[in-house]
Amino acid sequence: MSKREPAGCQPGLEAAMDILVGKWKPIILLHLLQGERKRFSELQRLIPNITQKMLTAQLRELEEQDIVKRVVYPVVPPRVEYSITEYGLTLDYILKPMHDWGRAHLKHMQEKKSQLVEEVRVE
Repeated sequence: MSKREPAGCQPGLEAAMDILVGKWKPIILLHLLQGERKRFSELQRLIPNITQKMLTAQLRELEEQDIVKRVVYPVVPPRVEYSITEYGLTLDYILKPMHDWGRAHLKHMQEKKSQLVEEVRVE
């Protein structure tokens, strides 16, 4: 590369964040990490608030990064299935702890909110 990286640049972190950042990618990946191939319509059912356009875009990006594999079967009507690649399985060690941390954080914040409400009542 001929471009110099600015001081403090973290290319590894930036590359990882490109994969993980976004509202839908981690959710899509968590579903695919469960081990079974999923059809597009099944992913739509599992993630009800995602639009068809957004799901398509996110799956394409993940496929381009060799995280998700797309298989098109030559049948009518067309059947397409998505699965996690062997390389994509390495994200399991990142996403599941993030999911667990997020759940613990939600609990922590709920407890903090309850504590603040209780403190206001006491005053």
